[in-house]
Amino acid sequence: MAKRKAPDLSVAGLKVVITAGAAGIGRVIAEAFADGGAHVEVCDVAKDALADLKKKRPDIAGHLADVADPKAIARFLAKATKGGLDVLVNNAGIAGPTAPIHEIDPKDWHATIDINLNSMYHCTRLAVPLLKKAKGGSIINLSSVAGRLGFPLRTPYAATKWAVVGLTKSLAMELGAHKIRVNAIQPGIVRGPRIDRVIAARAKANGLSFDKQRDLLLSKVSLRTDVTPEDIAAMAIFLASPAGSRISGQALSVCGNVETLG
Repeated sequence: MAKRKAPDLSVAGLKVVITAGAAGIGRVIAEAFADGGAHVEVCDVAKDALADLKKKRPDIAGHLADVADPKAIARFLAKATKGGLDVLVNNAGIAGPTAPIHEIDPKDWHATIDINLNSMYHCTRLAVPLLKKAKGGSIINLSSVAGRLGFPLRTPYAATKWAVVGLTKSLAMELGAHKIRVNAIQPGIVRGPRIDRVIAARAKANGLSFDKQRDLLLSKVSLRTDVTPEDIAAMAIFLASPAGSRISGQALSVCGNVETLG
């Protein structure tokens, strides 16, 4: 019996653009693609993070850009895609406010939508013609388990993450004939400073200690564990690689099975 070939997870030679890619999950995704031989360009709003990226990973091109500004996005993509585009990772996002909806400042609501959702529109509308020119490619949108579950006290965040799934599924149908795959990744409780800030804010709102709030969150995960940025990067690599070439229109949770965020 002939030996089966191992799944092809190669991303070598791919031209990849990642938003908010100088730190956190975005940076780990960027490094994973670069380590696999892809040409990677990222943008970020954090100058310090970009400087650190340039110092430690000179193979990854970094650009200063605020994804809440459509003109900044256009300038970034014009520079980053001069050699074409194969993969767009819409990673940029913020946690938004933690409060009952009647206490949320409209400015905070709109800021969350601008960064978590509108930036994906602005990036994608400019990326699609390039992906069509390349005769196909992959768009990977970062959603969240809050995009499949209700999330009290985090309504702006949850609303955007549900919207990302709707955007993803609609684009997959719209772009499939052009061999452009569109998928969403839904991280759960991702280890790192960002979730620590979220836990601290939620603990304060609930009158709990940080440790008790964290234990409460993990008690609602089937595997009783958080996940790492590397887990998210592994899914992104899979989706962009030949192994994921027949996957589109999916919202894929990487979360240990978060059962509820209530």
